[in-house]
Amino acid sequence: QVQLVESGGGLVQPGGSLRLSCAASGRTLRSYAMGWFRQAPGKEREFAAAISWSGAITYYADSVKGRFTISRDNAKNTVYLQMNSLQPEDTAVYYCAAGPGWVLEAGYNYWGQGTQVTVSS
Repeated sequence: QVQLVESGGGLVQPGGSLRLSCAASGRTLRSYAMGWFRQAPGKEREFAAAISWSGAITYYADSVKGRFTISRDNAKNTVYLQMNSLQPEDTAVYYCAAGPGWVLEAGYNYWGQGTQVTVSS
């Protein structure tokens, strides 16, 4: 079993930045690909970014490409999502997930509880 806990969410003005963290316990994340998903109010959860188990391969949704950066530190059992140039449409609950799903939500085995990101002036 893997337990995932996200942190780093909050309120930020448009154009600002936030760094989300996803800390794992129970088992090492070293063998898992990791993903970040987000769910805006009234919308379905959507893929944002994914990273391979080694960190060598990353993939982004078009909506965040060039603004968000996913990274991982396997020694710390933690995955990060650096979010820059945030816009109101980035407002959502952000979830991290572990498993082979890559862009497919159904393919992930473990999920965190989510952290709220609100972009507003």
